[in-house]
Amino acid sequence: MKRAYLIRHGMTEANENRLYCGGTDIPLSEEGRAALLKLRETMRYPEISGVRVYTSGLIRTEETLFLLFGEVPHERVPALREMDFGAFEMRGYGELKNEPSYIGWITGDNEKNCCPGGESGEDMTRRVMAGFRSLLAQDDDFLIITHGGPIAAVMTQLFPDAGKNRFEWQPAGGTGYKIEFEGDRPRRWSPMPDSREPRT
Repeated sequence: MKRAYLIRHGMTEANENRLYCGGTDIPLSEEGRAALLKLRETMRYPEISGVRVYTSGLIRTEETLFLLFGEVPHERVPALREMDFGAFEMRGYGELKNEPSYIGWITGDNEKNCCPGGESGEDMTRRVMAGFRSLLAQDDDFLIITHGGPIAAVMTQLFPDAGKNRFEWQPAGGTGYKIEFEGDRPRRWSPMPDSREPRT
């Protein structure tokens, strides 16, 4: 049985201010760091000795890895970065709500519609799944510190019968999912860090 662990980075000021933040390389906020330290003290994360470890390479994922697990060898996989929000990057609803391109994006099918100068949800999912499957093709367990969008994309693709959409799959900062595989076939998932029983 192979295991994959997906953890979302801690909160940033962009998260706290409800801004679209994809490729902008910003650090964790003070509140985000404090929340991760509290999780580390009060919850149980997987033992990662012998587990391959990856981040998206952006500073918020690097900081999250260090705060939760310390200084551990790892690789950076740019394919696991957050969606590219293009012209909407680092902007929020209050600023964008009267722009026709934004209105068209949020009221249309934004899985298919691209942000101006950026990606669509489908673009991001294809990119992320290609990166994820390249890691899954190897033999041992692996852990990824990444972003809410990529985690939701993976979970939506692997567990389509769970009845959750992309937004419902997005975990809070410092949390995520453990997925168990037989070969490359997903068998069950459970929230992490969490003690509840796995779900099929």
